[in-house]
Amino acid sequence: MAGFTHFDEYGNAIMVDVTDKEVTERIAVASGKIKVNAEVFEAVKNGTAKKGDVLGTARIAGIMAAKKTSDLIPMCHPLMLTKVTIDFEFEENTKSIRCICTAKLSGKTGVEMEALTGVNIALLTIYDMCKAMDRGMEMSEIHLEEKMGGKSGHFIRDDER
Repeated sequence: MAGFTHFDEYGNAIMVDVTDKEVTERIAVASGKIKVNAEVFEAVKNGTAKKGDVLGTARIAGIMAAKKTSDLIPMCHPLMLTKVTIDFEFEENTKSIRCICTAKLSGKTGVEMEALTGVNIALLTIYDMCKAMDRGMEMSEIHLEEKMGGKSGHFIRDDER
């Protein structure tokens, strides 16, 4: 299991010991999108969905999810997040709603999983609130955009994959 930090020498899953790591400011930005039909796109954009404020609800759900990441992903450390934001952008040409989650803290471990969890749950909330109008919605392109802080330094996604 060489190279994998979440396993001991016997192959058992473990939580990584961060005791000796330095406290640094850490920021992670993740994004993803949900492709919807024209009816949903207009309802969300205009705030006329029958279930209410879709993006406001999705924003709160994403923030709450980021805060609960360690309850959902077994080896994630419980973190004292200092900031989580969820933002949305409308992509007219593809009838998609892009979600961007930024998570921040001063600590010994990164916040990538929190940012990714925030995006996923925000998008799932949009799906849940709009599924009566479109059961064919599709979530995609969920990924880490940028990470700052910690021993591994600054990461910016290279779309040339």
